[in-house]
Amino acid sequence: MRLELNEKPQLQQQIEGHTILVVDDEGVIRDLCAKALKGNRVLQAEDGEGALELLETESVDVVLADVMMPRISGLDLLIAIKERNPNQPVIIMTGYSQKEIILRALKANADDFISKPINLLQLRTTIKKVLEKKALKEELVQLKRMDQLKTDFLGLISHKLKTPVTAISLFIQNLSRGVDNPSDPDFKDTLALILDESKYLGYLIKDLLYYSEVLLREGPPRKARINPKDLALSVINEMNHYALNKGLSLETELGLDFPDLDLDRQRIHFVLRALVENSIKFTPSGGVIAVSAEVRDDSVRIRVRDTGQGIPADELPKVFEKFYQVDPENTGQIRGFGLGLFYARQFVQQHNGQILLNSAPGLGTEATLVLPR
Repeated sequence: MRLELNEKPQLQQQIEGHTILVVDDEGVIRDLCAKALKGNRVLQAEDGEGALELLETESVDVVLADVMMPRISGLDLLIAIKERNPNQPVIIMTGYSQKEIILRALKANADDFISKPINLLQLRTTIKKVLEKKALKEELVQLKRMDQLKTDFLGLISHKLKTPVTAISLFIQNLSRGVDNPSDPDFKDTLALILDESKYLGYLIKDLLYYSEVLLREGPPRKARINPKDLALSVINEMNHYALNKGLSLETELGLDFPDLDLDRQRIHFVLRALVENSIKFTPSGGVIAVSAEVRDDSVRIRVRDTGQGIPADELPKVFEKFYQVDPENTGQIRGFGLGLFYARQFVQQHNGQILLNSAPGLGTEATLVLPR
């Protein structure tokens, strides 16, 4: 089989830096493709089974698969890949021009074809075209997601703002009509409630600005070498006055030595803030919130423990859902937007980490942020 190496240097630069999986039962073809795609991370599999195993553990930008292979053909591999991940780009290499093969591949959503014998210019041009198509699809999905998020967020804001605004408006209307009498013993209680609603309104507006800054920022994590202890301390300092105002004790046991990690400062700050804020929200006055840390060989773990109301076992899986809020007293008036843990988990997953929750009613909650080293 012939592989021509007469390509332009400019084209080589345009598709470098990607992960490409080459699946072919002929080792010489796999090696030649790897050399032709120099500058990319090229994975190799000699059959469909090996390719599927690699895709379980590796993130691949493009799969380049031969049609004729033992046990699992290229077309069967294409179908299996698309069933697992419909958005995974797959290019089929074939020396056959039968319409039946082309039609079957098209029905299975093949992204493109390369005919054999292959020349380097065709190989690189096809991969570049498929990568550009993938980028456009991802951009469209991101735009739709952001548009839906804005719609949902505006609806939630409207719902959350109605209660305090309505309460304040009714109180002012009653004052203007002379309905409420300052000499009435209940007047002070009503005034205290209105002051609380005003504070809550200010809290919502402040949170709205914070969420819009963090959540509506598009793109992948902007990582830099950061010490997670510094982030934890900044969150504790920021949230301490909220804890004190509620009569809570916010304790820290962070230790001394923390390794620097590749983190997106803004997003991991958001994660830690969400964990501490939830503990403050669901811990009654007089309770304790403790932030501690553990440095392991493979990870850094930051724990937020509280003596709050705890979460029932059947609700634990739901707390990471968008807009879901635990309501232990069934008031229907839980304050906040219900977005903290939903986005916290997404941001942690972008760092290949996880959030572990351990809770039970009446026994408090322990949330652990696990960041791999």
